[in-house]
Amino acid sequence: MHQKIPKSFYLDDDVTGLAKALLGCRLWTRIDGIATAGVIVETEAYDGLTDRASHAFGGRRTARTEIFYQPGGVAYTYLCYGIHTLFNVITGPAEIPHAVLIRALKPCEGIDIILKRRNQSVVERNTAGGPGLVSQALGITTDFNGSDLTGDRVWLTNGLADEQPHDRKILATPRVGIDYAGKDALLPWRFRIGDSLHTSPARSSDRQAM
Repeated sequence: MHQKIPKSFYLDDDVTGLAKALLGCRLWTRIDGIATAGVIVETEAYDGLTDRASHAFGGRRTARTEIFYQPGGVAYTYLCYGIHTLFNVITGPAEIPHAVLIRALKPCEGIDIILKRRNQSVVERNTAGGPGLVSQALGITTDFNGSDLTGDRVWLTNGLADEQPHDRKILATPRVGIDYAGKDALLPWRFRIGDSLHTSPARSSDRQAM
């Protein structure tokens, strides 16, 4: 029923297209034999070739960013502010440094385990409604960095029919927390399922993605 998304899906070099295509997919982890998952409801695209917000902007290659140059379909995780683990999907062909940040999920499998990880009793918007919360909810740590997204530790599947967004429900707005990127901070590369109760609220600047 939940067939893994194949490697070929991630090799598309249209990073904004993939960021939208990931909406409605399910992100899974299996830790100590226990699977948990959430429906992706918010993403951000990062184009390492042109985007000053990308860690790999301008072809930057360091021990940290080398993973960007692998073929798409692997995980990129890192600590933000030394506290929060953020989970990204590396996309595009080899040597094309693209990535999609998973910003928010709607918990859908293993909810009791997710709630235990988040120290909550019921699912709320903030259960997995932010990139650091996504990782907490699914038990993702920096040890997941480089994981094959077609493997058995972390993977993605297509969501159910009623979890798939229609274009009219996808909102495209500027990304969050990247003022250092100058004019690139204004790019509408944050994509959200607009009627989801599990992502951040809409703002007056939101518009429909085309």
